[in-house]
Amino acid sequence: MAPSACTRREFLKAAGLGAAAVSLGGCLHASEPAVRQARPARPNIVLIMADDMGYSDIGCYGGEVRTPNLDRLAAGGVRFSQFYNGARCCPTRASLLTGLYAHQAGVGAMVSPSDRPGYRGRLNEQCVTIAEVLRSAGYHTCMSGKWHVTHYDYANPEPTLHRASWPRQRGFDRFFGTLAGAGSFYTPASLMRDNEFIEPDEGFYYTDAINDQAVRYIEEADDTPLFLYVAHVAPHWPLHALPEDVARYEGVYDVGWDKVRAARHARMIEAGLVRADWPLSPRDPRVPAWEKAEHKTWEAHRMAVYAAQIDSMDQGIGRIVESLRRTGRLDNTLILFLSDNGGCDEIIQGTETRHGRFARGGTRPDVLPGEPDTYAAYGFGWANASNTPFQRYKKWGHEGGIATPLVAHWPAVIRNGGTITHQVGHIIDVMATCVDVAGAEYPTERNGHEITPLEGKSLAPILRGRTRPDHEALYWEHMGNRAMRQGKWKLVAERNGLWELYDLEADRTETRDLAEKHAERVNAMKAMYANWARRCHVEL
Repeated sequence: MAPSACTRREFLKAAGLGAAAVSLGGCLHASEPAVRQARPARPNIVLIMADDMGYSDIGCYGGEVRTPNLDRLAAGGVRFSQFYNGARCCPTRASLLTGLYAHQAGVGAMVSPSDRPGYRGRLNEQCVTIAEVLRSAGYHTCMSGKWHVTHYDYANPEPTLHRASWPRQRGFDRFFGTLAGAGSFYTPASLMRDNEFIEPDEGFYYTDAINDQAVRYIEEADDTPLFLYVAHVAPHWPLHALPEDVARYEGVYDVGWDKVRAARHARMIEAGLVRADWPLSPRDPRVPAWEKAEHKTWEAHRMAVYAAQIDSMDQGIGRIVESLRRTGRLDNTLILFLSDNGGCDEIIQGTETRHGRFARGGTRPDVLPGEPDTYAAYGFGWANASNTPFQRYKKWGHEGGIATPLVAHWPAVIRNGGTITHQVGHIIDVMATCVDVAGAEYPTERNGHEITPLEGKSLAPILRGRTRPDHEALYWEHMGNRAMRQGKWKLVAERNGLWELYDLEADRTETRDLAEKHAERVNAMKAMYANWARRCHVEL
């Protein structure tokens, strides 16, 4: 049985990690409040996001990682096989929160200040967040976790802070988490409670802290409908996980990435998530066959730590679901779980990072990651496996960069649990869904600024078992990588590269480029992309 939140904190306290400052209170499972009888007609909404997690990592999407709580949500809900994010942390979060393309919200790239309208590096004044819209409709709004849609410079944070784009200023009644995009799970940079910067408590582990704070928000809430945004950093690098979680995966990855990919692919086909006639994309050419890989013990340990980070997140999601059940909210709560981008092939080098100095930092085979003084990534071999059966990674517009699991659970509405929908959805649809199910009104003005009209379409018809009209087209751009999807056709290009064309109905793993064969279609879609780019402040 998984250790309780209290047991996990006690372990960290015994290890002497962190400094006293953040108190999450006593054991969250010590007592159970009486179940409330009166529930609001409008649903509670719990939006949970993982960070840098691949399409096939969790159990209900074919992975071997232990995720019983997400698997149970999937068994009672709906899984989306064709849902899309924005290819990277901050653009995805901007789109998720606003229902706009990231450039329309001002976060087309990262969070460095800029005077370019689509790339301001923070939420702009022409957008509203889900929290702002739902709070105006009478919801209590809370957030626990990673914000990453405002300016933040790790080396010199004060001059780049833009208070108007902090969570409390963008609609959240309560906030616990970090402004920054990454860092130590034991001593994270920019940790805040509401509008004040704080230091981690003894025994601090960020994944537990995010989940436990979410539980506290639920258990302290009254009968006002609740919007709760739980924004995880797991399993984003650095590879930081608790020993008891890592121990579950000892030996699991000794078989290597080739067999992991093949096994995941087979399970995904059997489940109906992907089609058997879509070939598994080729192994990344940078990745050797496992038999020829060096440092196999280290490689297997890296993936074990990564899996442990997801496992820990799932344990906490179980505590959140149990709290909803215990307080009588679960039946009328819409839970959405997704990832902000595909698996990440970035490699962390050296002991000096933008997040501080780590004595055993760097992705190097003489250091097994996981402990607080390490700072490493799991590398492109395992990222390739995370994104099974697709190719490419975080920041690309290919399916490996933008395809995400989406698990939707809402017992009061979803009557045919365990189903998979192949209808296409996008992160811009989340705001529209929340506005729809909450009976809220999307505004035209905020603080004297005209608001950009909503781009997304509600997912509620799909949750109710109906067919939803498709978007005319969906679009992506990040760091020069670009893509669009129109029906079954996908146009995609790397930065400074040629456009590729794929028929996703026949070849979703993007193994057969049809651009030369269908030149007229390519030109027509390129024109649509250019029109979208001009409309949405995307630089061509």
